[in-house]
Amino acid sequence: MPAQEINKSVVLTHPSGATANVALYGATVTSWVAEGEERIFVSKKAIRDGSKAIRGGIPIVFPVFGTSEKVKLPQHGFARNNIWEYVGLITDNDEVVVRFALKDTQLTQQQRNSWPFSFRLSYTVALSEKSLKTTLVVKNEDIDTFEFNTLLHTYLLVPDVEKVSVKGLESCHYLDKVKGGEKFLESNDLVTIGSEVDRVYCNVPDHLSVNIGNGSVIDITKSNLRDTVVWNPWVEKAQALADFGDDEYPNMICVEAGSVAEWVKLAGGQSWTGGQVLTVV
Repeated sequence: MPAQEINKSVVLTHPSGATANVALYGATVTSWVAEGEERIFVSKKAIRDGSKAIRGGIPIVFPVFGTSEKVKLPQHGFARNNIWEYVGLITDNDEVVVRFALKDTQLTQQQRNSWPFSFRLSYTVALSEKSLKTTLVVKNEDIDTFEFNTLLHTYLLVPDVEKVSVKGLESCHYLDKVKGGEKFLESNDLVTIGSEVDRVYCNVPDHLSVNIGNGSVIDITKSNLRDTVVWNPWVEKAQALADFGDDEYPNMICVEAGSVAEWVKLAGGQSWTGGQVLTVV
């Protein structure tokens, strides 16, 4: 992996003053400033040398969520661990848009052996005054059908996670990874954080809202992404993560739009599109 490419990034600047930063490594959004405030969490201990994914921002999970016996790849796949091609920038009065691409030919030989399909990923980041839109297109350029998971692993910056609430998950079933993957039904109108949380909510409505706890609310509107992961490592897990500060867990919550509870099947020659819009309200 070329060392000079590892720390390259693309900066988006909107006429309103909103900004965003996207690293070529992983096509990871590492900053989103709207209404003068940073909205995205990145750990102060994030490793930026290409040896692992950036801890924070919006890493792209593909083609596997977590680890799987079915797909012999590292945790969360390879999209967040490769340098993407910068395709270009489009600017108009409403949005500033950048595009990135990743093909199978850009992977390491080991990754290609583990994922023996021809594919192309196209990723678009669009910045407006109060919104950040991220869209992933997966094209199967092979003959055979393949299956994948994908997730926009969004880390939101918050002043105090115990004052944060997520609305829109009531009556959804979830898999609780803290409790060994046991399945539960969410009975709370507002999901809050007071201990380690690692849940996969299944078949979630397309609209959620996150009350940041300081008077700010971020709406999340997802498209063609069935599930939502809610994660905070809390004390012990934070201490076990080498690229995460022991004292940082109170200042982040992951609310992640994805399709991870079941595999997405994509026939040869076909394309799939999914994404999310984050909006400060």
